[in-house]
Amino acid sequence: MRERRQLLNIAYRLLGSLADAEDVVQESYARWYALEPRQRDEIVSPGAWLTTVTSRICLDLLGSARVRRERYVGQWVPEPLAGGTDADPADRVTLDESVAMAFLVVLETMTPAERVAFVLHDVFRYSFAEVGRIVGRSPGACRQLASSARRRVASARVRRGPEERRAEVVRAFARAWAARDIDALIGLLDPAAVAVSDGGGLVEAAIEPIVGAERIAHGLVEIMRLVPGLVVLERTVNGQPGVVTQLDGVTATVVAFDVAGGRITRFWAVRNPEKLRAWTNVLY
Repeated sequence: MRERRQLLNIAYRLLGSLADAEDVVQESYARWYALEPRQRDEIVSPGAWLTTVTSRICLDLLGSARVRRERYVGQWVPEPLAGGTDADPADRVTLDESVAMAFLVVLETMTPAERVAFVLHDVFRYSFAEVGRIVGRSPGACRQLASSARRRVASARVRRGPEERRAEVVRAFARAWAARDIDALIGLLDPAAVAVSDGGGLVEAAIEPIVGAERIAHGLVEIMRLVPGLVVLERTVNGQPGVVTQLDGVTATVVAFDVAGGRITRFWAVRNPEKLRAWTNVLY
């Protein structure tokens, strides 16, 4: 059971969903306990066995997830990690740069094999020989997969400012949004900023990304006008400064940001209630 946290960390980064990650880890343990006692005794490293099984299940799921996401209504955004819950995700998923929303979104552009090879090697430091045994490919092939994935990450990476400055920008954004201050919002957004909203067809959300500071700012203020009583709160999202909106005490939206040069370049607003279940128990 000491391996559970490591397995959950791997599965969340591979799948972008805490709920799916927990299901995968549960399935891995079910397969472990389905073995005969003699078979378990023959396994030299239970941790390595569980990691292999977890990674292979994730690899299979990533293939089917591509098909499901092609049918998904609107934009698909990874499930945001909540903080301050009764069962704090920090106890389950390590909150570092590899769970930042911007990073997870780049992972979504990779092929399943690239994603598994990159996450296992570059994030969790498994050797290519170990990765090869897990994914059923040669170490050389896994090295090429990770290299290709690394180029995707490098091409998407922007120059980010200090963490303190990013927090200041997000805090100012939350205040400007709550105050319906269009000019302040425009000033905080990069002129070419992109807003991505994920409602999954279950709640109202923009189907396509919205581009441009003025369009985004006017849209945000319109939301406040149409939904009286909406509360904007500063919260940590995936280990970084973020924003949450609540209506009648229920979390309606979780927003993660990418900030560069003192301005917001991109943000992801998750509205799909199925992805916000972990936020219903957040203690504010």
